[in-house]
Amino acid sequence: MDKRRQALLGILVMVGLLTACAHQPEVGRFVEVPGFFKGWWHGLIVPFSFVGSIFAHVRIYAWPNSGVWYDFGFLLGIGVWGGGAAASRRSRCHDRPRSG
Repeated sequence: MDKRRQALLGILVMVGLLTACAHQPEVGRFVEVPGFFKGWWHGLIVPFSFVGSIFAHVRIYAWPNSGVWYDFGFLLGIGVWGGGAAASRRSRCHDRPRSG
């Protein structure tokens, strides 16, 4: 094994050892774990949450959550912002008169 691969393996082992110490709160302690609809809502308000996080202790992404369904809802909520911007851009480009 060459030195480059040994260094990469060493870094990966160190990162693995450091992440093994990470602690997350228990899910069972919370009354309501956010699901799909809360994820969707959090995705919709993410621009406002981001601005709030600059000035106050506001979290953009809820943890703990229900997992895959929360993530899916969050991505759909964010997609509303991205899809609207793409459609707006597309319509503005087609409305311009061509010169030439």
